[in-house]
Amino acid sequence: MPELPEVETVRRTLHALVAGKRIESVKVHLPRIIQRPDDIAQFEFMLAGHTIQGVERRGKFLRLLLDDLVLVSHLRMEGRYGVYAVEEPLEKHTHVVFRFDDGTELRYKDVRQFGTMHLYVPGDDLSLPPLNKLGQEPLDEAFTPELLRKLIGSRTTKIKPLLLNQEIVTGLGNIYVDEALHRAGIHPERTADTLSRAELNALHEAIVAVLQEAVDAGGSSIKSYVNGQGEMGMFQQSLHAYGQTGKPCRRCDEPIVKTVVGGRGTHYCPSCQKLGSRGLRPAAASKKQ
Repeated sequence: MPELPEVETVRRTLHALVAGKRIESVKVHLPRIIQRPDDIAQFEFMLAGHTIQGVERRGKFLRLLLDDLVLVSHLRMEGRYGVYAVEEPLEKHTHVVFRFDDGTELRYKDVRQFGTMHLYVPGDDLSLPPLNKLGQEPLDEAFTPELLRKLIGSRTTKIKPLLLNQEIVTGLGNIYVDEALHRAGIHPERTADTLSRAELNALHEAIVAVLQEAVDAGGSSIKSYVNGQGEMGMFQQSLHAYGQTGKPCRRCDEPIVKTVVGGRGTHYCPSCQKLGSRGLRPAAASKKQ
């Protein structure tokens, strides 16, 4: 699933491609993509005649800003947007088509068919599902080491699934959590309440740095991800932990191992990211003795 860097890259390319374009008509070929409103004909009618003013992002969601509407779109596993000439034939798995009055179309394709679209009046999109429960944006100035400590410092949950919780810090997924934990030298099974102030500071620094570097590289093309112009990301060439099973750690040469934490495949270095007794709460540690 595209994470913050990939969605941000799509946002930037999509904004450049469609901002200022006026929608002439909309055609939905797969109704279940549209989550709001329930009436597909109403969805198509409401968008006709509107101009796309810009494209923003909230967590892993895109927000297409129209004259007086907001279209919230989640790409899920393999959703992607592209701009085509009207005369170009529709490719397989094209589910929603936004025709512009300049002879081009914005087409949404989704092989897995998991993507969603919600249409709102401005303001409602942020106060209603699915955006209303999203947590802190990690690339905002408000995301400080102090805020991270406040959000997770006293929790007894393992740090890996905690960082994947979109209601705490939004936009992080499996790739960048593994990378941030590796960079900070923190074992993915450590519980948040066992992390020292210095470790939480290092984790904050790692999260911001990894995400920013990935955005600058256009995201990571692990499977099928491409941006709005069909271009691959390049950050996969800089991954130190995720997907590196059996390869030597770039810091200590110990082979990267893969395990499962919180139901998710997890990559880490057993030498640089030790669990040890600090990863256990006092009650749990006493049982080991």
